[in-house]
Amino acid sequence: MVLVPLAIVAAILLIAMMFRTVVETNRVHIVQSRKQTISYGTGQAAGNVYYNWPSKFPVIGITRIILPVSNFDLPLHQYKAYDKDRVPFELDVVAFFRIKDTNHAAERVSNFDDLKHQLLAIVQGAVRKILASHDINQIMVDRATFGQQFTVEVATELANWGVEPVKNMELMDIRDADGSAVIANIMAMKASHIEMSSRTEVARNKQEAETAEINARQVVEVRRQHAEQAVGERTAEKDKAVGIATQKAAQEVKVEEAATREKEMIVIRVQQVRQAEITRDQQVVAAEQDRQTRVIMAEGNLEATKRHAEGVRLEGEAKGAAEQAMQMAPVNAQIALAEKIAELEGYQQYLTAIKAIEAHVAVGSKQAEALKAADIKVIANTGKPTEGVSSVMDLFTSKGGTDVAAMVEAVAQSPLGKAALEKLGIVAQTPEKRASTGNGQAHS
Repeated sequence: MVLVPLAIVAAILLIAMMFRTVVETNRVHIVQSRKQTISYGTGQAAGNVYYNWPSKFPVIGITRIILPVSNFDLPLHQYKAYDKDRVPFELDVVAFFRIKDTNHAAERVSNFDDLKHQLLAIVQGAVRKILASHDINQIMVDRATFGQQFTVEVATELANWGVEPVKNMELMDIRDADGSAVIANIMAMKASHIEMSSRTEVARNKQEAETAEINARQVVEVRRQHAEQAVGERTAEKDKAVGIATQKAAQEVKVEEAATREKEMIVIRVQQVRQAEITRDQQVVAAEQDRQTRVIMAEGNLEATKRHAEGVRLEGEAKGAAEQAMQMAPVNAQIALAEKIAELEGYQQYLTAIKAIEAHVAVGSKQAEALKAADIKVIANTGKPTEGVSSVMDLFTSKGGTDVAAMVEAVAQSPLGKAALEKLGIVAQTPEKRASTGNGQAHS
């Protein structure tokens, strides 16, 4: 009972392995089942493995189309065509395609050979259509242009078969058809033209060669002369450059010497400045020391002077106090005496009388001395001398003046008195008297 199912399973597995198919890398298998179409291969959504059940099997049976996914070429050999003038010729064309949509291509063809046959028909139609609108000369010259036109012409048609061009179609060869010599004649004409052009070019080349040789000899001679001139100029320039370089070198040596001397002077000046700064600093320090010493000595002298002055002041104050005390002693005594006298009225009257007598005596003495020095004579008209002038000072009073005037008038009444007064200048002289006096003085 158990062995029968195992045998069935083993048989099924063996059969499945027999129909299991792995798609090649550069191909795609379009599988048509009862319900759908699926593409298998590298990069396909369904993968690259399927079971190729024969179409005879009910339900699971399938059909398939194998198409390449790589680029493939489609040659068109010995294709007979005509130009616009109905000139016959043959040509070889090669096209390069690739299947872009395998499912769409599978719908159009049953196998790859069928696809190539249909594509070849498309290429033939495009080539025939384009070449029929141009002449043979243009076709022979512009092969690349026509290859591009062929590719553009078939692009739309190829899309209906799920195919696209990989590159432009190439027009490989063009030749005469049977019984035609048009291309041969064109080629002969081209050959003769080429021969003519060649011979012309050869002659031109020979002429240019001879001209070039002449020019070359001229150029050589000119260059030789230029070389000699250049050598002479170069020699002169070299000598000039050497002289200039020598002078510049000497100048640079002098400049360097001057720069060196200047630097040495700068060093010496820096040393001198530094030495002067050191000397100045030393002098400043010495002056500061001397100043401080003088300040200290001056402060000491000032302090000594202050102390000496203080001593002198104290000594003077002491001497002054002593002198003041000595001088104030009699003053104090007199003050005390005056205070005492002020208290005794009778003693005050006694002292006043004594002072008045002393003053009278002194005044009388001085008056007598003054009268003696004045040499004044007093003539008394009274009986007593004392009644003539009671006091010398009466001479300087109004009474005394009147008395003197009266005395002068009385004296002037006598000739002798008048003469005396005239001599004294008290009485004016007469003109005769003045004249006689003058003569007498002149005589004297």
